[in-house]
Amino acid sequence: MKFIRFIIRFLVSLLLAIGLICLGLWLSGNAHLIKAVRSTYLVGKTGPTIDDYTKFENRKVETGTPHLWQYTANYHSNHLSDELIQEIEDWETAAFLVIHKDSIAYERYWNGYSEKSLTNTFSMAKSFTSLAIGKAIEEGRIKSVNQKVGDFIPEFAEGEKEKVTIKHLLQMTSGVDFGESYGDPFGYMAKTYYGSDLYDLTVNKPMKYEPGTVWKYQGGNTLLLSFIVEKATGQTLSDYFSQHFWKPLGAAEDALWSLSEEGGQERSYCCFYSNAQDFARIGQMMLDSGKWNGKQLINQDYIKKSISPVNVKNEAGKLIYYYGFQWWMGNYEGIDFYYARGIQGQYIVAIPAWDVVVVRLGHKRDPNVGAKVPKDLFVYLEAAKVVVR
Repeated sequence: MKFIRFIIRFLVSLLLAIGLICLGLWLSGNAHLIKAVRSTYLVGKTGPTIDDYTKFENRKVETGTPHLWQYTANYHSNHLSDELIQEIEDWETAAFLVIHKDSIAYERYWNGYSEKSLTNTFSMAKSFTSLAIGKAIEEGRIKSVNQKVGDFIPEFAEGEKEKVTIKHLLQMTSGVDFGESYGDPFGYMAKTYYGSDLYDLTVNKPMKYEPGTVWKYQGGNTLLLSFIVEKATGQTLSDYFSQHFWKPLGAAEDALWSLSEEGGQERSYCCFYSNAQDFARIGQMMLDSGKWNGKQLINQDYIKKSISPVNVKNEAGKLIYYYGFQWWMGNYEGIDFYYARGIQGQYIVAIPAWDVVVVRLGHKRDPNVGAKVPKDLFVYLEAAKVVVR
């Protein structure tokens, strides 16, 4: 009996302690840590994963009539060497896909993932949000990239923030001090990933630099862009993206975009879930200057601007010539390419000189987060070269 009473007292004390900890986190503005711990350590994970859509509320990005990819005549005939395959696997790859001249030339999946598996874009979603902004400008819902953010978001209508334009957000030169530390459990990124109040958390951040003077990669800029899309169009980001891109591109499967809470706002800087074949449609559209199957889905001029260098220095004084409107640029063996990228090695790469689109999805990337081009990406470009040579 004494042992039973001890167990009961222990459990009551434990529950009380947990309750007090949760109350303390809520009162201190850190309630997101409850969701974070429940979504990671309690299920054997140490942080965000490519399968996190099962842990969050999501909004469906609906497709319409699927347009299936064709396969090249020499599909898989150019085999990759065992050494190259091993390099791809070393980065914990889930999917690798090469599109050549509008057709699938190579496709492979690992560890139970398939052509229908939903996996996280992470920051590739920033590039998708940029496309939504471009379309809203084309439709006249936004005047231009030079329109003031304050026309849509009241918190930016006066003071230092009044100077911030949509272009500043697109180029990551807004000067707003959001914070982009992925390792800080109390930081802005943790709160936006696991928390619920995206709007207040984002619009009330202070200014640090004069707009347009310093490049600093921060997801808060993309969240502001998504708020603008909502205000300008009267639609959710998911619905607007579905209407103007996912459906016209003939995506084979509905996608998901994770929300801050049920019925809430999209985590637009990340957390769009789909598969390699459907992601490749975005790459093909970019490769074809905004066209899909001969139809112009987005203005060619906006695509050109999206892959034009910011040419603004970062905090270290280095000129950023490899970033545009939430799209990245690089060079491989003298060949230019542009791409969307995510923190765990998610890539959609368009290579005009080769008429190639490469999609890679997985769990691991070059740990140098600030790299101009992550070194693992060169492995996939080398593999694509072998496939299409």
